[in-house]
Amino acid sequence: MIEGPYLVLAVLGVLATGLMAGVFCAYSVLVMRGLAALPPAQGVAAMNAINRAAMRPAFMVVFGGAALACVVIAVVTFVMWPDEGTVELLVGSGLYLAGAFGVTVVANVPRNDALLRLEAGSPEAVRSWPSYLRQWTRWNHVRALASAAAALAYLLALV
Repeated sequence: MIEGPYLVLAVLGVLATGLMAGVFCAYSVLVMRGLAALPPAQGVAAMNAINRAAMRPAFMVVFGGAALACVVIAVVTFVMWPDEGTVELLVGSGLYLAGAFGVTVVANVPRNDALLRLEAGSPEAVRSWPSYLRQWTRWNHVRALASAAAALAYLLALV
């Protein structure tokens, strides 16, 4: 079993990535399904409001904090190379940084930015809404799975 700072880092990794897995999962199975049930103009307006709210500290601290924790875990693991849990700690960091943070940057945020440029009731917004929902949710599933797998990897480092 890992000890010392690795124990603290692994527990922090489990908590941070597990929390984000829950957030992403809730979006996929609850929020996006609810928005899909609305008329397109209302769905676009609601998602734009959610995207604006996500830029506030409450979410950004959790999301960015999880990424920062993963970076710290990866760097400390590379520098100190512990006797146990090395692979699990590096895999957990890689999964979250690529599969959650990276996917957010390259897939979800560009879609959010494009949606924010549309007037909610415009013909273009109504036309693009179904595609946005499908693509955004698909990538969000990836984020949820990557975050859950990262939490599992960190948890495995503890045993």
